[in-house]
Amino acid sequence: MAALSGGDRDAIERAVQRRLPRDTGEGFTSLSVADLRAAIDAVDDWADSNAASFNTAIPQPARGVLSAKQKSWLLLYVVARRAEVA
Repeated sequence: MAALSGGDRDAIERAVQRRLPRDTGEGFTSLSVADLRAAIDAVDDWADSNAASFNTAIPQPARGVLSAKQKSWLLLYVVARRAEVA
């Protein structure tokens, strides 16, 4: 799966500014907009660079049956749950 477009990263930036403090109950007032964008870019670049490793970590038969989109959603569900219990 390719890295996100600039427009997609812009949308994430707006969503994070609006939702992250509400969803986590923690603010980030000392973080500049540029620093937030750099973090978003880095996370997206990391996801792009590690996509093959993530895919390899999924055992068969799920690796062969699930689509790339389904694998992405599976990762989202697991990471979101981990955030809830952190």
